[in-house]
Amino acid sequence: MRVLVVDDDRLVASSLKTILEADGDIEVVSTLSSGAEAVARFGALAPDVLLMDIRMEGMTGLDAAQEILKDFPDAKVLFLTTFSDDEYIARALAIGAKGYLLKQNFESIAPSLRTVCAGQRVFGDEIVTKLPALRGGDLAAFGLTERETQLLSAVADGLSNKEIAEKLYLGEGTVRNYVSALLEKLALRDRTQLAVFYYKHT
Repeated sequence: MRVLVVDDDRLVASSLKTILEADGDIEVVSTLSSGAEAVARFGALAPDVLLMDIRMEGMTGLDAAQEILKDFPDAKVLFLTTFSDDEYIARALAIGAKGYLLKQNFESIAPSLRTVCAGQRVFGDEIVTKLPALRGGDLAAFGLTERETQLLSAVADGLSNKEIAEKLYLGEGTVRNYVSALLEKLALRDRTQLAVFYYKHT
């Protein structure tokens, strides 16, 4: 399994490389120190999984992942950070990240990379316990139809328009129209805000 490590703390990146490659079946193809570098070199390095920090100088890991997933929608991104902010978690889900781990759980990193590489999602125990806390309201008060609620849930899960279309048996154009209508109805700006809204109100 080929892994790209991105962390602006070079000591952390070097330590991760040592720990992961000691595991036997993991090759760290490169260690980069910024989100911008990750965006610029992702295509050439073609890792199976991108293991990336969130808070970095310049471009954040979240912004970098969003750019990468635009060009490489099948990219598998696993965030590894010291921060468990609700907004970060919601945005990671919204942009389609495959996982979110906290750095102190070093022993879970390699198994999580394998799980993500296999196409599944991984969230550290601390993150899983926070997900229900992100939910705290009722969508019915906002006048959403059942279909709109289904679509909002799918956006919050990080699904692309194509994936939502397949899941809900709709055309991609119809999904785009629904997303635009939801943004207008809820006075929100983008898919990330839709995801945050969903977790706050369900």
